[in-house]
Amino acid sequence: MSESVGVIIPAYDPDVLTLEKYIKRIRDVLSPEVIRVEIDTPRQKHIDRLSESADEINVATSRRGKGGAIMEGFDALKTDIYAFADADGSVPATSLNDILRQIQNGTADVSIGSRRHPSSQIVKHQTVIRRLLGDGFAYTARKMLPTQCRDYQCGAKAIRSDVWEAVGHHCYEPGFAWDLEFVSVAGSLGYEIAEVPVKWEDHPDSTVNPISTSIELATALIDVKRRTNAISTSPRFRDVDKTDTSKLMKINDNDD
Repeated sequence: MSESVGVIIPAYDPDVLTLEKYIKRIRDVLSPEVIRVEIDTPRQKHIDRLSESADEINVATSRRGKGGAIMEGFDALKTDIYAFADADGSVPATSLNDILRQIQNGTADVSIGSRRHPSSQIVKHQTVIRRLLGDGFAYTARKMLPTQCRDYQCGAKAIRSDVWEAVGHHCYEPGFAWDLEFVSVAGSLGYEIAEVPVKWEDHPDSTVNPISTSIELATALIDVKRRTNAISTSPRFRDVDKTDTSKLMKINDNDD
């Protein structure tokens, strides 16, 4: 019997036409049980149009941030596997399916997309400043955190529902740093993480400000390091039947 899949799409003032097309592609490729859009700062026209394509829409009365939207969405799902994808569709449905497959096949408990994986295909690069900031942050995070990977912030991830029960309890970041915290917590708890190559295309009209987001991530990194170091060294979690929390599974990677 196949496991059910729920997909969360956090959206802040989205391009509705792009999001509608993305939802259709996710439905066609993944056949999920439910696609739920978590939308902040709603406009009525957004709600009316998305109601025709998404299975569920949760409209926030205040801005929660990306992490807050995903956590609320995950907590509302009743499926066996939870996934999320950014609303701009930078990670196509086919790559999201590759990410999900690692969990469906029993390869991993958590599966994350990686733009920096050597097998990834970058259709359209970010601007030079965003690439430099992103590369610098990823390098710093690998040096500081107990869980190392190439790309903490790629906007597509999946997790088993029972694993989320443990991981979600330790996630607090409401904004863009949530991805970083999610990965580091999962690794610190000893869960197997698959880092999966993706096809990825930058969307220059993104609402993400590279400078303010970089400051937010740098500030949050200190807190995430402190919390996840405490988890990885705590006697409470040493009986988890997993070991090397600094090692992630690299999918289709012959270099490591």
